[in-house]
Amino acid sequence: MGRTATFETVEVVRAARSLFWREGYESASMSAIQQATGLNASSIYHAFGSKRGLFEAAIANYLDEVVRPGLAPLLVDRPSPQALADYLGSAARLLGEGIGDDGEGEQSSLPDGCLLVNSACAGIGREEAVRDVIASYRAELVRAFGAGVAARFPEASAAERERLTETSVSALIAALVMSRIDRSAARSSLEAARTPLLAPAG
Repeated sequence: MGRTATFETVEVVRAARSLFWREGYESASMSAIQQATGLNASSIYHAFGSKRGLFEAAIANYLDEVVRPGLAPLLVDRPSPQALADYLGSAARLLGEGIGDDGEGEQSSLPDGCLLVNSACAGIGREEAVRDVIASYRAELVRAFGAGVAARFPEASAAERERLTETSVSALIAALVMSRIDRSAARSSLEAARTPLLAPAG
């Protein structure tokens, strides 16, 4: 990736990220990748080694630019008691919009679901390196959601906090899968997961 200018590399990776997110790794042909990135095949192989190398760069970019900024408010030293409920509420709104209507009659640019969850459900998800990245992603969710639960219910037992954390993580992942076929159901699932977080503590 150091063989191209940094700005060009970032833009290429973002373009590839959007394509892989929409189409999946297997369905994204080299011709589609070339069209999306504006690079010819030799430039792509020169910069990233292979289609798989570009996919790995796209996943790393997805984690850095999409996943982690959203989780950041949960991972500060003192998260707001509302941080996890706010996160799930934002996710519900985004999944509810999907790639259809942005709420103002315009086509949203947000692909369906989650690049990592989508990949987990596809053939590429059976490869060990991809499985490891997806497992690490889930571990990040557990850590962040656990911090949010602890901030919301500081007096709850460890077992109760763990249960609510796992329930929240599972609801998010299920909603990310469901959003590809039924955005309304995905949104409802996340709103249901928010309910215990909005209940009075104690």
